[in-house]
Order: sequence, then C-alpha cells, then structure tokens
Amino acid sequence: MLDFFGSIPGAVAQGIIWGIMAMGVYITFKIMDIADLTVDGSFATGGAALVVCVASGMNVALAMVIAFAVGCIAGLITGVFHTKFGIPAILAGILTQLALYSINLRIMSQRANVPLSVDKYNLLISLRDIPQTLIVSAIFVIVIIAVLYWFFGTELGHSLRATGCNQSMARANGINTDTNKIIGLVLSNGLVSLSGALLAQYQGFADINMGRGAIVIGLAAVIIGEVIFSKIFKNFALKLLSAVIGGIIYYVVITLVLQMGLNANDLKLLTALVVAIFLGIPFWKRKIAERKAAVPKEAS
Repeated sequence: MLDFFGSIPGAVAQGIIWGIMAMGVYITFKIMDIADLTVDGSFATGGAALVVCVASGMNVALAMVIAFAVGCIAGLITGVFHTKFGIPAILAGILTQLALYSINLRIMSQRANVPLSVDKYNLLISLRDIPQTLIVSAIFVIVIIAVLYWFFGTELGHSLRATGCNQSMARANGINTDTNKIIGLVLSNGLVSLSGALLAQYQGFADINMGRGAIVIGLAAVIIGEVIFSKIFKNFALKLLSAVIGGIIYYVVITLVLQMGLNANDLKLLTALVVAIFLGIPFWKRKIAERKAAVPKEAS
C-alpha cells in the first residue's frame, strides 16, 4: 500500500493529461453524438509533431500550437470524409486513423520511437517533476474548460449542441449540420492531439503506438465521470471537469490494480471491462426503475 500511495501523484498527473483527451472525446461522443475513432491516430500525431518540432529547436509553446493544429487537420479530414463523401462517421474515423499511422511515421522520419530528453530541452512537464506536471496540467485543464464553456455558450456553440441533439430539427431551423459536424470533429481532435503532445513531454518520447486504445481510455474517463457525477455536476463546465476527474479515477484504479499484481499485458482487457460495466450502469438503472414503476400496476 505504501508503494500505491507513493505512486498516486504520478497517476493523477497522467490522469489529468488523458483527461484533456477525454474532453475531446466528450465533444464528439456526448455533444455531437458521433462515434469518432480518429482519436487513436490524432493522439499520436500530436505527440509526434511536438517531439519533432522541439528536437529541431522550436520553442515548446509554438510546438504545442502546431500539435493542436495538426490534430484539427486530422479532424477536418474525418469530417470531410463523413459529410462530403457520405461515409459513416465511425468508418470515416477508421480511415483517417489508418492514414495517420503512415503520416505519423513520416513525421518521425520513419522511426517508431523518437526520444525527447528533459535534460536537453526546456519542456513544460516531465515525469521527473511531478509537482510541476500537476500544476501545468491543471492550468491547461482550467483554460480549456473556460474556453469551451465560452464557445458552447455562443450562437455557433448552441448550433453544435442542437446538431448533436436533433439533426432534423437543427436543419429545419436553418442550421448547416454538416459544417457543425466538421467543426466538432476539428475541435475534438485538436484537444486530443494537444493531450498527446503533453503526454510525449511527460514520458520523454513519442511512439507510433502511443495512441493505440486511446478512444477506449477516453470513453472510460467520460463514462466514469458521468456515472459518478451526473447528479451533482449539472453545469456544462462541471460536466467537462467530470471527464477529467474520470481520467484521474481511471489511472488511480489502474495503478492500484497493477500494484496488486495484475499483468500489464492485461490492461487493455481491464479497460474494456471497465468501459463495458460503466456503459451498462445507466441501462441497468433504467431497467430497475422501469420494474419498480411496473410493480404497483401489477399489484393493482
């Protein structure tokens, strides 16, 4: 248990970083009602872009902006595939994700792994300095939530919400739903890529497979946060925060399970089970409520 408590700060730091990615997943999954699998590719694209830019001498802040931009481009491609080519959203994301694997290799000059030493470069966060990582990551979360809260309070933001709630009604009110889908995918993957850039700094390298399974982790964070905090977090900003807290809870649980002796090779299996269980909880609650409501009728 001492080892577990000692590893909690690192788990929280990693959970916050992945929580930023979870906010991107929240936009497509909960707001836009789109199943976007671009995430697995754009997450690695952000990490690859940042590492290559910083290694070439670029300022890390500018490299972060570029990482966000390349993620936006990935989302744009998926959006165009979906809206202009008529490809279902889930398949459009798979196609973009597949293409990004080759693109990420090209960004990293055909190398599967590119190191980024904190001793050589002035990075924002690092595994060696957990307190600084916690502070910087928390600042990123606060700023992102503030910006998203403002954006989704604008007329354009409300039209994106309307598109996700009811496309037919949105179109009937003169809203261009195709454009809104593209904007949602662009914004979502920009955040995902930004998270990948932060993780590359934190772990000290970018890897071609660093985004594999990212969508599942993002969904886990979103669903865990929603199931636990849905009744007390009613405000939109707090709902975004719940996704970040869900990411923290996920990584703390993963750390505990690993400390208990779980084989690291089984982590993907555990993640899938966690997501399946938390996705099923709302369904089970609804079924139980329906049965309770039906009991008085049967009795009468």
